Amino acid sequence: MTLNIGVIGTGAIGQDHIRRCSFALSGARVVAVNDINLDQAKKVVSDLGIGAEVYADAHELINAANVDAVLVTSWGPTHEEFVLSAIKAGKPVFCEKPLAVTAEGCKNIIDAEMAFGRRLVQVGFMRPYDQGYRALKAAIDGGRIGAPLMLHCAHRNPAVGESYTTNMAITDTLVHELDVLRWLIDDDYVSAQVIFPRTTSRSHAKLRDPQIVLLETAKGVRIDVEVFVNCQYGYDIQCEVVGETGIARLPEPSSVQLRSEAKLSNGILVDWKQRFIDAYDVELQAFINGAKSGNITGPSSWNGYAAAVAADACVAAQESGAIVPIRMPERPAFYNPA
Repeated sequence: MTLNIGVIGTGAIGQDHIRRCSFALSGARVVAVNDINLDQAKKVVSDLGIGAEVYADAHELINAANVDAVLVTSWGPTHEEFVLSAIKAGKPVFCEKPLAVTAEGCKNIIDAEMAFGRRLVQVGFMRPYDQGYRALKAAIDGGRIGAPLMLHCAHRNPAVGESYTTNMAITDTLVHELDVLRWLIDDDYVSAQVIFPRTTSRSHAKLRDPQIVLLETAKGVRIDVEVFVNCQYGYDIQCEVVGETGIARLPEPSSVQLRSEAKLSNGILVDWKQRFIDAYDVELQAFINGAKSGNITGPSSWNGYAAAVAADACVAAQESGAIVPIRMPERPAFYNPA
């Protein structure tokens, strides 16, 4: 059986996912595409030569008889609407982060999915599929460093545009750490604080950069995450877990070591899509397999909700400078691991 996929949104990540489903992965094909910019959607279909039908209306795409599953890669504020529409149609839906732009919006999706009675939603948090993070989790779960006590993390990007604002460091950037760190140490957050060091001269009037986010978990683990989106030198993701008996670090991406021009050097990536390219492949293949089998197992609506609750608290901490409590409701049994 081939899974017929409809894609809503043909920006950078949408185009990448269309390419993946069409040429890199197995068991699926893209049969329908929608974008607010119809000309762009038509150009993507033409350039990739996939022969998909271009829809002017996303809801018509979702309800099309030949569409078995939906990828939502459109502008973030549209995600809730389209995911709810897919659930109503009873179709599996892969939604890039954010699941919704507010925790309330994520809760609406949870309620709709639970009312449907079966998991249909997978959220596009790719890091749990990254080989480095999986190796790091295996070391923690295997007791190699004892119980985690502290995590030191960094999320660095070479540069961002004028439209990137201070709160986007949380909602667009830190949100990946907010998801993956909960998974990594199997814990929930209870408080957040944001500290602003000296602002880099590379920033602009609407962005305070860098910033340091301090998190505390229910088990007492303390986490610091440096978010520095104008670091200039490259795209750099760091994670160090300090345990009772040892330290485990996220492996560096593989690169060729050079001895040249009287220097010993290793290249640093500058493109986030390249850093996690394999993880994107694995997560989408997992969605395809799950949609075909009727058993979605990737990051759930609850993961999207938990990240949104924590992100809301972090944004409040940016604005107040205070330690802001994070109150997570008990996870419904519906979302407990099988």
